[in-house]
Amino acid sequence: MPRLILASTSAYRRELLARLRLPFDVVQPDVDETALPGEPASERAQRLAKAKSQIIAQRQPDAWVIGSDQVAQCADSVLDKPGSSERAHTQLRAASGRELRFHTALCLSHAASTACWQALDITHAQLRTLSDAEISRYIAAEQALDCAGSFKAEGLGISLFEHIRSDDPTALIGLPLIALCQLLRRAGFELP
Repeated sequence: MPRLILASTSAYRRELLARLRLPFDVVQPDVDETALPGEPASERAQRLAKAKSQIIAQRQPDAWVIGSDQVAQCADSVLDKPGSSERAHTQLRAASGRELRFHTALCLSHAASTACWQALDITHAQLRTLSDAEISRYIAAEQALDCAGSFKAEGLGISLFEHIRSDDPTALIGLPLIALCQLLRRAGFELP
């Protein structure tokens, strides 16, 4: 079986990839994630997923390398990881009652064969109208400070939504497994 590397330090992506029961290594990609001026959210996610994948693939040319990135958007604003309870409260207050779009990009690279295959999932998530008390209770109960949008849909954060629409429910968590399975099969990995 070919060697597989996840170019990410995200515990969420590691847990998702482990669902496929394939052996894999994890390597930190060290990519500057700064947005380019005027860069649309989808393009930013795709550029970063590809950069993460290819930087590790160049170091490990015989391995298949998975890169992924997610950019959350509310109207024309990008919602980065909040990093603090105060910023999480501000993000959730601004997003209350609005639709968020999560652009989750995926890239599978293999330097020796020059393969570089990409996929993109856009998840539409409608937040309920949230009171300040609901936001505060949520932040106190589930510190989602390392999550774009300030919530964990796979946890208590699901209570914040009216609906979520996506072609791949794992994309919202950070790694679109349906698309990844298609790419891995193309690369020769055996999956059920």
